[in-house]
Amino acid sequence: MADIKFEVVKKIGVLSESAKGWQKELNLVSWNDKEAKYDIREWSPDYEKMGKGITFTAEELSVLKELLNEMDV
Repeated sequence: MADIKFEVVKKIGVLSESAKGWQKELNLVSWNDKEAKYDIREWSPDYEKMGKGITFTAEELSVLKELLNEMDV
């Protein structure tokens, strides 16, 4: 499997933390030297390992924000 290149461009916030110290975070991340996208995933404390996640363009994140604002939680 090819190496995945990434750069955490901006740390936005932590959503939760596991007992092992991994944090589920919302960040702005550039994958393989492409334009940075908003990204939600778990990261190891040293950012050497990561879990599966999901990425959003700014437009997609805006739509998600509107959907979440409409929810009763």
